[in-house]
Amino acid sequence: MTLKQIYSWIAIVFGVAVLGVVGFTSWFTVDESEQAVIVTFGHPEEGITEPGLHFKLPWPIQEVETLSKETFSLDFGFGQDGSDTNETVRMITGDENIVQADLVVQWKITQPAKYLYNSEDPEQILFNATSASLRGIIGSTVIDEALTSGKAEIENEVRELLVTLMDDYDIGISISDVKLQEVDLPNEEVRQAFTKVTDARETMNTKINEARKYENQAVEEALGEKDAIISRAEGAKIALIERARGDIAEFNALYNAYTNNPNITRQRLIIETLEQVLPDAKVFVMNDDGNTLKYLPLTSSGNQETPKPSAAPGSNSETTDEEAETNDR
Repeated sequence: MTLKQIYSWIAIVFGVAVLGVVGFTSWFTVDESEQAVIVTFGHPEEGITEPGLHFKLPWPIQEVETLSKETFSLDFGFGQDGSDTNETVRMITGDENIVQADLVVQWKITQPAKYLYNSEDPEQILFNATSASLRGIIGSTVIDEALTSGKAEIENEVRELLVTLMDDYDIGISISDVKLQEVDLPNEEVRQAFTKVTDARETMNTKINEARKYENQAVEEALGEKDAIISRAEGAKIALIERARGDIAEFNALYNAYTNNPNITRQRLIIETLEQVLPDAKVFVMNDDGNTLKYLPLTSSGNQETPKPSAAPGSNSETTDEEAETNDR
């Protein structure tokens, strides 16, 4: 075999190798759960998210980096083996108490090029941002809220702060959700002491509420009594005013009658005064010698029987009817 033939075979083998490399590296497949980034001479191009068969320039001109589209989970507060990592979970609250918290962050890779080339370790950045967010929010929260009713608010504030940090870092990670699993005291002795303090605070609040209830009840009763007194006073005032108006009207009517007929009015006033002063008295008009002359029915009944004339003292009891009639005259 001549040297020329050897060179020819080498050229053929090299050409076949080049064609094989071109054929095998010019096509790539993206799965439904994956996303790809084409890198041209080390510079990332726009990401590909559509599944299927795609074409690119052969290696080493272009390369393909494939990443998952699934949702990842970051457990902050637990070690990789599931054990508690006290160095990361213990933190100080706003009122200088120590608590431990467990947080789960759901995240996705939404910009593969930035995830690959804007940071050397984007997952570590996410972990540090989660730690800073949780510690910052817990550090501005009092322990009562962190252990009881404030968990939902802490969770929302941590999510908002973490999303802001990821946007600032611009590493292609998107936060899907943040779940605060647990916030608790660091050990049993602290839990018992905190329980005693909580019980004492609840007792204090109960006593305060009972005192406020009694205060409100006493105030309401006093206000009700005040309103009743005011109402009675208003009623008495109106009654006195109306009575005074009636007296004025009666006096004016009496004065008008007196002006028109003074003698009759005067006699009528005397009779009415006698009726008021002596309502049950029987009035008799006597003559000078003591004999009864006539019974005047001055009372309102007016239907009483007129008594028979009685004999004068010292006179004969057997006086005839004619004599009695003569005496009456």
